[in-house]
Amino acid sequence: MFKPQSTAVIITLAAAVALGPLSTDMYLPSLPNLTTVFDTTVDRVQITLSVFLYGFAFAQLVYGPLADRFGRKPIMLAGLALFIIASVGCVQSSTIEELILFRFLQALGACGGPVLGRTMVRDIHGPVNAAKVLSMMGSIMALAPAIAPVIGGYMVVWFEWSSTFIFLCCYAVIAFLLITFKVPESLARENRSSLKPLVILNNFWTLLKHREYIGYSLCCSFIFSGLFAFLSGAPFVLIDFFNVPAQHSGIFYAVASCGFLSGTLIAQRIGSRVGINGVLKRGTTLAVISGLTMLLPALFDLHNLWLTTITQICYMVGVGMVMPQAMAGALAPFSTMAGTASSLLGFTQSLIAASVGMLVGHYHSGTPTTMALCIALMGSLSLLSFWLLVKPAITKA
Repeated sequence: MFKPQSTAVIITLAAAVALGPLSTDMYLPSLPNLTTVFDTTVDRVQITLSVFLYGFAFAQLVYGPLADRFGRKPIMLAGLALFIIASVGCVQSSTIEELILFRFLQALGACGGPVLGRTMVRDIHGPVNAAKVLSMMGSIMALAPAIAPVIGGYMVVWFEWSSTFIFLCCYAVIAFLLITFKVPESLARENRSSLKPLVILNNFWTLLKHREYIGYSLCCSFIFSGLFAFLSGAPFVLIDFFNVPAQHSGIFYAVASCGFLSGTLIAQRIGSRVGINGVLKRGTTLAVISGLTMLLPALFDLHNLWLTTITQICYMVGVGMVMPQAMAGALAPFSTMAGTASSLLGFTQSLIAASVGMLVGHYHSGTPTTMALCIALMGSLSLLSFWLLVKPAITKA
């Protein structure tokens, strides 16, 4: 069994948290091909992405209270088991409707990793050190999504679209075994809360009344939604509009993920000097500038592959700076209901992102314009959440 504060536990939890991003990133290069495989439309194929986040969102409302009552480890293992079963279902899907259904079930299992991974970090490292550890986890986690689309792109060419789900199933099995035998339970018995409905509702109401918590949650959720707008639109923009070969499209996602990695490293470097809110101010500002730089040329039908790529990398640097810090800030005040706080944050993040992804698919015009508009808007809303909710709450305190 690993020691709770060891690097091995951080890496294992990062791998569990990465299951969510991997479940979207790895099969992105195959999305345009699915329209042919299942004889369907772009917006129907895009639903396989958004339905994953909707399932991800609503399941988190259940995972948090269950983990606060029964502990983090058994609930995470149950989620991984469901993910493995659903991944097999994805492989066996013969219609787009079946794939949508199993993607939803896959999401119900996958969300345990992100919700409980960051909750376990809060349990083990406390409110002060959690931001630093979450940034470190973000750096580790960024490596997987950086590599995954590249692997996925070649798997689509060499094998068939279902090969990505076979890989995800094997990945989840390994994570299940590591957590079972190597990761200790992080929630002390004296900190476990009740499953009584009134207690759960009161916990959620306490969070919803906490202005600082809402500010951090929205700051995190909006900037992530800009990232998901990119993930939803980029496969069709890169492959169909810019004519990037499917096996090469993964390189663009990998480079963008390097932007996220850079952002987490920057946050770690300057965090001790400027604090969580100093990092958030810089990260959200960078996201707005990047989004607008992508959008303005697109509005005038001036589309350029390299401009789109570079501005998205810069946006991802902002995402890497903001998300771990905002998560840590949101969870810091809630030691006795960190699972519930994490689940509500994840619900908000996934619900907004899924809705934005649906809009990108529905209004996709064949050009990067819709994607760029959503990215710029989400970056701006993240910045506004910081200035209108987080900043006043900190000043008042």
